[in-house]
Amino acid sequence: MKTFKVLTPLAMLAVTGLSLSSCQEKANVEVKNEVSEATVNQIKALGFTAAGAQKVEGGVLVEGDIMLTNEMLASSPDYSMLRVGQDEQYRTTNLVTGLPRTITIRVASSLPSAYITATDELIRRYNAENLRIRFSRVTSGGNIVLSAAPSGSSYLASAGFPSGGNPYGSVSVNSAAIGTANASTYIATILAHEVGHCIGFRHTDYMSRQYSCGGSAVNEGASTVGAILVPGTPSNPDPNSWMLACIGSGANRPFNTNDRTALNYIY
Repeated sequence: MKTFKVLTPLAMLAVTGLSLSSCQEKANVEVKNEVSEATVNQIKALGFTAAGAQKVEGGVLVEGDIMLTNEMLASSPDYSMLRVGQDEQYRTTNLVTGLPRTITIRVASSLPSAYITATDELIRRYNAENLRIRFSRVTSGGNIVLSAAPSGSSYLASAGFPSGGNPYGSVSVNSAAIGTANASTYIATILAHEVGHCIGFRHTDYMSRQYSCGGSAVNEGASTVGAILVPGTPSNPDPNSWMLACIGSGANRPFNTNDRTALNYIY
């Protein structure tokens, strides 16, 4: 996710002036973070754009905030999209299974207390939808652990997709860049977005990320996947989805009607 100032495109979970983004890499990526041609081909085969991909520990970061592990890069899973209007909310076939199920979330001690407040709010938002997947915050263990991103990270937050029927187990949070203001609105929206990835959602505006991020058009790609149209969803653009790639600095995006349709369709 990126973040912008008013009328100024920024990375959804980042401030452009700081060159931080969870949806796009720093303008000048060090050579050590460049990916090989073979890895680029693997990324494309999985249905993601390789533009801006950067090497991180355990895999690569694509679309600014999505972690593709080395295991995922070496696999050839099928994908399926969930189309909501012209801006598509879509998912991989890697979903959380064994429903109904409660997913536990722990906030690591490396994060400020504001992130506990934000986590409680994101949990409230999901649980208010009465889905077959529910969330609960715990102080030890946890199916998903929110922890501080490595110093100098070029994103505000990142996460991955489910594996083996379980949610992705971690969200890296660059709290130094996000700050602690607006915990129950802005920070909660950022974390809810990353948890959305953990349970299988991709960016709503994958096909044209300049829609929410500004800049040049970037189609994140769909590979050989299909698309499932959700009955009753609009055909016009959806500017307020919690899974848009970018957001305004300090903004709040609770689930809108289309988000609720998508969540209920899957979970």
